[in-house]
Amino acid sequence: GDALEYTAAAGGACYIFGPAEEALAILEGAYSYVTDTPDFWRRSQQKYPEHGFRFTGGPAYFTHITGAATTLLDEIGTSAKDYEYAVFHQPNAKFPRRVAKQLGFTAEQIAPGLLSPEIGNTYAGAALIGLSAVLDIAKPGDRILMVSFGSGAGSDAFSFRITDEITSQRDRALKTRDYIARRTEIDYAQYVRMRRKLAMK
Repeated sequence: GDALEYTAAAGGACYIFGPAEEALAILEGAYSYVTDTPDFWRRSQQKYPEHGFRFTGGPAYFTHITGAATTLLDEIGTSAKDYEYAVFHQPNAKFPRRVAKQLGFTAEQIAPGLLSPEIGNTYAGAALIGLSAVLDIAKPGDRILMVSFGSGAGSDAFSFRITDEITSQRDRALKTRDYIARRTEIDYAQYVRMRRKLAMK
């Protein structure tokens, strides 16, 4: 096994991009920061992946998140104080708190979208689910910075501004917190059985 199994989770969120006049949030800008940084890998014939422990933090997560975020903020002329909320990829609770502080964001700005302490690391879905929780409470005019991360490695930073449309549309579906409240938690033994992870010979 790998230490990352302790926080591994499953989950996702999706978004529809369309005409600005119908949007609940306007995309103000985006920036991608990508390098060849293999912090997470699976060798040929290896059933499960492994990660590079300390290599996963500095050279991978922090370098890419800060690289994408600072470049985007510079390009559109904003800073942390211009945002009501920020959501960062959250493989655990420690990394997003630390990177938020490095970028000048407060604990209050990231708290609504920091869900990993409750639901674990959903990997590609982590930042998107955090964004959905923020959209459930954001007001017209609010700004949100979201920065994803993927091993290998790359980060995408997005700046959104909330429109007036959000107030009339957001109650048409369950909120992110509603989904979290109704989930069924299972222990590791149940997970291993359900996913047939044990190879018996």
